[in-house]
Order: sequence, then structure tokens, then C-alpha cells
Amino acid sequence: MTRTLSRPERLAWARLARTPRIGPLTFHRLIARFRTASAALEALPRISQLTPPPLDSVEAELEGVEALGAELVASSEPDYPPLLAQLDAPPPVLAMRGDVKLLHRPTIAIIGSREASAGALLFAERLAADLGAAGFTIVSGLARGLDASAHKGSLTTGTAAVLAGGLDHPYPPQNLELHDAICARGVVVTEAPLRTVARARDFPRRNSIISGLSRAVVIIEAALRSGSLITARAAADQGRDVMAVPGSPLDPRARGSNALIKQGATLIESAEDVIAALGDGAPPLRPLSAGPLFDPDVSEPPPPGLPKKIAALLSPTPIHVNDLARLTDAPMGAVAAALTELELEGLAASLPGGYAALGRHAFGNGGD
Repeated sequence: MTRTLSRPERLAWARLARTPRIGPLTFHRLIARFRTASAALEALPRISQLTPPPLDSVEAELEGVEALGAELVASSEPDYPPLLAQLDAPPPVLAMRGDVKLLHRPTIAIIGSREASAGALLFAERLAADLGAAGFTIVSGLARGLDASAHKGSLTTGTAAVLAGGLDHPYPPQNLELHDAICARGVVVTEAPLRTVARARDFPRRNSIISGLSRAVVIIEAALRSGSLITARAAADQGRDVMAVPGSPLDPRARGSNALIKQGATLIESAEDVIAALGDGAPPLRPLSAGPLFDPDVSEPPPPGLPKKIAALLSPTPIHVNDLARLTDAPMGAVAAALTELELEGLAASLPGGYAALGRHAFGNGGD
């Protein structure tokens, strides 16, 4: 059951989340094992060589977020977007500025080319307006082109912009006026700390949050190599519906979206098509996977020797945690605890859907 954290609890949660090399999967495994962020922080020196950021730096971040009229929301709290919270490993904290309740309504993402045609821009704005009038909040990434049109079309009914950088560094600069309007009438969301300037490597994570927030993702005019297709793949991995608007086969800007339709994405030409494709089914509570990612009983440390045994089984090819439990003849809780310790040392990497693989620090260690 979700509850609002106290300020000390929120600071501990954010401090653990901001610790280098602790990503969402590792974070949630630590919470599952130690029950609270404070207990996990106390245990870090015993199980890893990681150093959390100073408490005063996290306090400064929280104060900075509040100074913007925003809030730092933990994934265990009621204000956290419910669809995103249902993923295997949601972002531990989100900075949210605006009307957070907009993400508790039905949500649809509309994304596409930054260099879109005039027709695509007009269609995106109309589609967003029609879906907004039908009660949906429209999610997009504030990029120029299709994203901006989707936000403009839904500004009066409810729109959410997901940033790759911090709340104090919206991108791109030409959409600052639109950003300010969304802050006033919609909601702006990011997992990045304040003072973070968006880099190219940050956008795939931004894209996975866009899809994670949404019941379905609609792609309009996407090239074969584009961030929109990355979002489509993330949506499919998360169990979201993927929809696409067909374009001219002569236009390279539509080749990616046309390819998605060939691969099984639902063809969309109107808001009615989107609503019909959704049907009466509720959003999936969890993406399909071979088993639970977090065992309810992982509070104990792993048995001696189990982390080393699991490390020997890992390779660059992902393996499911259920298979690791079977191969080591160990309970799931013990396997999860062992993987957590290996991740903290950079020797294992947790992947979506309950998979694990060899961590990047396992390479080049001079092993045989």
C-alpha cells in the first residue's frame, strides 16, 4: 500500500537513488531486501564500495525542486504515476512540476519526427485534441516537431512533457515558451536531478518513461533510425500497445512508422481508431515476464559462496533469474540478494523482465 513519505524518508530514498551505479533495478532490489532506504544506505558499506552522495547535496536538490513549485515523488508514494509504478523497476524518484493528477487519468503518448511534414504536424495536433476531449492525458517529449504539436493540441485538456535533463534545464531552447505553458496547465516530469543538462545518452531513458507513463504509444512519421522507434521498442517491452499512422512510401520520414505497421503495430487514422484499439481492457499491471522480479523474502544476505557461483554462470547473454535459481538450487530471495551484491560491484547487470547478464566491470579483470 502506498503512503506519503516523511521528509527524512524522502531524503533517504533520493540519496539511495542518486548513489552512483545504483540504477532502478538495483535500487528496488535493495528496498526489497532491506525494507527501507535508510536501512539500505546503512548496509551499503558492508556489501559494496559505493559511496552515497552527501546528505546536504540531496537536501539542496529537494529544496531546489520545491523552489520551482515542483515536488520530488518516490515510486512508493500515491502521487507517483500509477502506470509507471507498475513496471518491474520504475524510476525510484521523479521530479514533477504541475498537475501530477493528470498522470492518474488514462494516458496516450504521441511521438514522431522532429523534422515532420506539415500534414503530420497538423494531424498530431488534431489527434491530441480529439483524444484530450475524450478524456486522455497526452504524453510526449517536448521535442520540436511532432512532440510540440501533440503538446499544443492537448494543452487545454491535459498534457505531460517528459524531459531528459533536470527540471531547471528544459530542452530544446526553442520550446521554452511551450514548456512554461505546460508547467502552468499540464505537468512536466523527469527522473534527472537538478542541474542535469540532457545528453544524447539520456534520451533512451526519457523515451522509456514516455512509454511507461502511457497506455499506448502512437508514432507519427518516424524514420527507420529514430528515437521514436526506440520508444516503440520500450513500449512493447513494457506491455504497452504500439500504434502507428501510415505515411507515404516515398517519404523517408515515414519508413519507420510504416515498418512498425508491417511488424504488427495497429494502424491509426483517427482518435476513434485509438479508442477502438484500446477496447475495454485495463492497462496491463505488469509487463509479461517469466516470473516475479523481486521475491518477497529477500531480507537475508545471500549464503556464502552463492554470489561467486552466480557470477561464474553469467555471460553477456541474458539469463532469467528463475534459471539462475534452478541452476544454483537456491531460493529466489537468495539469488536476488546475490545479484544485488554483484551489481553493486559492477559484476552483474539486471535487465528488464527479470533477466541478468555479466556486468561491464567483469570484463578486463584479468580473469582466465
